[in-house]
Amino acid sequence: MKMIIQCDFDGTLTVEDMGFYLLDTFAGGEWRQWLEQYRDKKITVGQFNARAFATLKTAKEELLAATLSRAKLRDGFGDLVGYCREKGFRLAIVSNGLDFYIASILDDAGLGDIEAHAATTQFHPGGLKVKYIGPDGIPLDNDFKAAYTRLFLKEGYQVAYVGNGPSDANPASLSQHIFARDGLLDYCKEKKLPCQPFNDLHDVIKGLESLQA
Repeated sequence: MKMIIQCDFDGTLTVEDMGFYLLDTFAGGEWRQWLEQYRDKKITVGQFNARAFATLKTAKEELLAATLSRAKLRDGFGDLVGYCREKGFRLAIVSNGLDFYIASILDDAGLGDIEAHAATTQFHPGGLKVKYIGPDGIPLDNDFKAAYTRLFLKEGYQVAYVGNGPSDANPASLSQHIFARDGLLDYCKEKKLPCQPFNDLHDVIKGLESLQA
């Protein structure tokens, strides 16, 4: 079986959304007005992140120090990585979060070699410049995660999607298998999409094993 495990990052592989944590800590509360607009589908995820992170003017070193002091990977992540390697499954993180803090968290955990796709970040005195580049090299303003899901399907993979939030709904809907918690689980129940709930990533391993039974 040609299988890829496509994972969201913030709130899925981490316990807390680290992008939101950095905004709350260093940008003040103004960014949440754009979050509400995004959740109400008045602006895209690209527009939300561009506006919100433009207010973040803290030095990269300080942001990374805060990230590493706060970030907690969800239980079972290391075991999931090992399981995928053992079974020959491809594991890919595709996140609406920012590349610099995702890479830092993975490196700190000794998992820096994992495939990861996220928003590219440029640091400027006037704030962060954030953009999404799709798998074809063209900038995207929306559906970054789903663009990769479509690519994986085109490449002949069965996609097992692991996610937790509303932005995971589209890519999960395209996938053959869904592991869901929190907002994504609510969405799957509402849309009657078959899924396996998970608490930690050991649950995902068990679910993957059941797919091969």
